[in-house]
Amino acid sequence: MNQTDFSKHISDFFGSYLPDECGVTNNTIKTYSYCFTLLLEYFKEVELIRAQKLTLKHITKERIISFLNWLETTRKCSTNTRNARLGAIHAFFKYLQYRDVTGIAMWQDVLSIKFKKTGVKQMPFLSVEAIKALLDLPNQKTKKGRRDFVLIGLLYDSAMRVQELIDSTPSDIRFGEIVTIRVIGKGNKVRTIPLTDVQANNLKQYMLENNMLDKNKLNNPLFSNGRDGKLSRMAVLKIVKKYFQILKQNTSIIVPDDIGCHALRHSKAIHLLEANVNLVWIRDFLGHSSVTTTEVYARASDKMKKEALAKLNPGIIIEGKSSWQKDPQLLSYLKSLQLDF
Repeated sequence: MNQTDFSKHISDFFGSYLPDECGVTNNTIKTYSYCFTLLLEYFKEVELIRAQKLTLKHITKERIISFLNWLETTRKCSTNTRNARLGAIHAFFKYLQYRDVTGIAMWQDVLSIKFKKTGVKQMPFLSVEAIKALLDLPNQKTKKGRRDFVLIGLLYDSAMRVQELIDSTPSDIRFGEIVTIRVIGKGNKVRTIPLTDVQANNLKQYMLENNMLDKNKLNNPLFSNGRDGKLSRMAVLKIVKKYFQILKQNTSIIVPDDIGCHALRHSKAIHLLEANVNLVWIRDFLGHSSVTTTEVYARASDKMKKEALAKLNPGIIIEGKSSWQKDPQLLSYLKSLQLDF
């Protein structure tokens, strides 16, 4: 069977362009490939064009917009997911601009599709007291409980992304006066994160218990699935959400319903800001490419908002002295009305 122009370019896009020329991570390749799996499903179900017949001329701006709407209506995807899929499609059509210039007008037509605006969503995070209560939940008398305790503690202390945690190995840890962990973030950017003394000690005890300082195990996953393989993202989420649920059920601490692993990263960032740590340092700590991304944490902190307002014209608002406070009879009358309802 002859290859279509679409299948040839999609093979080159994933097989050569993304890994070799762009140097993107395997996680990005997986995300992009899933987008095109969905696109093929859409063309088969809605446009009645099977994968082996699909060509680039079929993939018009109008059909891509229809595909994006299908994701939201039929697949029940969120606006953020829709935009992520469009980002993958944009990447492919940017690639096409330099691989097949004869169709550049069509490629740029698809690239003109704008991302859909999303509502501002409240960033879920926990207070310092809530984090302490969360870390007190794993049963440290069991091996699995000790693993969960160190895993959750490391996610918070380092503000690592879940994928960064999954990809970490014992060889990434540097023990010294300052204990650090080396992580490879988005875009294969490497950063070194210092750990607090307490978390560093917890991590060292965990590694000793599991013989991770053995030279033969230095490249094994720092947190494994029990078969020396990496934990999946879903497995890490399951561990963390388990303790969030216990925290919510057994304490008076308010825990948002949609909270996940990223809330630990959010929480660390906000706690650093509330401790007056420089925003640029936090940007580097989190692995953001721009300080603009980091500024969202400053907008999320109610404590920082209150402190900022207190610095602005303090003492202007004075305590009111209402007429009913001056008139005992009127106050008694108002209170008597409340008793009738």
